[in-house]
Amino acid sequence: MSDKKTLTVKLVRSPIGCRASHRATVTGLGLRKLNSTRVLEDTPAVRGMINKIAYLVQVL
Repeated sequence: MSDKKTLTVKLVRSPIGCRASHRATVTGLGLRKLNSTRVLEDTPAVRGMINKIAYLVQVL
């Protein structure tokens, strides 16, 4: 299981006032509150979601 690549994503800006689809992407990544972090599998789908809301998150 250690052969899987992962990304750590942190929510650094509030999704309040953003488009509804961007808010849905934040929850889809499993991020809830500000400064919450999540370790996710590095897949093209996850990378696309991160790219869509790049102005709200930080990849650690």
